[in-house]
Amino acid sequence: MPIMPVTLAQGGLQMLTFDHVIVGGGSAGCVLASRLSEDPQVQVALIESGPADTSAFIHCPGALAALSRLPFAQGLQALPQAGLGGRTGYQPRGRVLGGSSAVNAMCYVRGQPQDYELWARWGNAGWGWNEVLPYFRRAEHNERLYNHWHGQNGPLNVADLQQPNPFSRHFVQAGVQAGFVHNEDFNGASQEGVGLYQVTQRQGERCSAARAYLTPHRGRPNLTVLTDTRVERVLLEGRRASAVQVLRGQERLQIQARQEVVLSAGAFESPALLMRSGIGPGAHLQSLGIAVLHELPGVGQNLHDHPDVVLVAEAPWATDLFGLSPLGVWHVLRAVQDWRRERRGRLTTNFAEAGGFIRSSPGLESPDIQLHFVVAKLVDHGRKVVAGHGFSLHVCLLQPASRGRVQLASPDPAMPPL
Repeated sequence: MPIMPVTLAQGGLQMLTFDHVIVGGGSAGCVLASRLSEDPQVQVALIESGPADTSAFIHCPGALAALSRLPFAQGLQALPQAGLGGRTGYQPRGRVLGGSSAVNAMCYVRGQPQDYELWARWGNAGWGWNEVLPYFRRAEHNERLYNHWHGQNGPLNVADLQQPNPFSRHFVQAGVQAGFVHNEDFNGASQEGVGLYQVTQRQGERCSAARAYLTPHRGRPNLTVLTDTRVERVLLEGRRASAVQVLRGQERLQIQARQEVVLSAGAFESPALLMRSGIGPGAHLQSLGIAVLHELPGVGQNLHDHPDVVLVAEAPWATDLFGLSPLGVWHVLRAVQDWRRERRGRLTTNFAEAGGFIRSSPGLESPDIQLHFVVAKLVDHGRKVVAGHGFSLHVCLLQPASRGRVQLASPDPAMPPL
């Protein structure tokens, strides 16, 4: 990582200067850092609050089962929801290079063409399906598919599962018996039906956004990656974002941007950062003692999220499934050796191996329900360990009508947003 010259800013803060300053090293931030640093004439800084993506728990797909209990995969807890009988929802988030792409279930799924067409009809020029499809193809290296919908030679590797669990195929067969079509490509002509997911993996390892876009270019002299660095606020010069203030260990720094500050810290942290910086709904900021530098009522509003119900079935006889039992532990120990030696075997699973897209009503134009079939018993996002063998099914609403919001609990950057 390049060492940049340090000078003193006003107030005694150390100061670094770059052309582009990117806040958040998740999926979007890694792509931006890669693309912007292709120009050797500019200096690019990527700032990530979490650590580098060095853990084997990230790179081994089957280690997904343990990720929810590790610090870099800790999420956010929602407030009690009236529509859920006062219960709270857990929001898994990645706090590591690669962001949530370093801790998710690796299913490669795009939005439906109808989604993008709707965005275009709402006035978002350039977001229609025919306009975004070339970028999907450019981003992708699909090991099996190369056609109108899929590309090859892109940075993001997309592959079929190496060793699908027999029960994943049983799920697909059951779906066909129930009257759904068998779909071999959820990102092709139609998403509707049941099938096996393709995954963002390469040679038996997770291919996160960091692995795809950032790792190959870490040697660029004009790219600086700052991990374990919390951005506290964006600094303004008049109406222009000119710098960010960060905390790195015990040291506060000011990182200036000659050209732009880009916020890519996610749907929760980006609006929280704006509000901590004095940009957002004035009354809310004033209630927390934050000076309003730019009244912008929409910050943190209109949050869309997907209600997701997980059904769990006991199958104590089905030892092909992952489960906490003497035989299951022996299978896992053997699988660890297979993965360490050859990057093959049962630990190349993403657990959510099969699924589908279905309509809750025959009159709908497109599927509004997504299914994920999980070859283990999944309770509380995997944060609770349960004994025995079984399987699970996510039932997710794709087009929620309800709207939420993100607010600050405190001006303190260490406090998670509400």
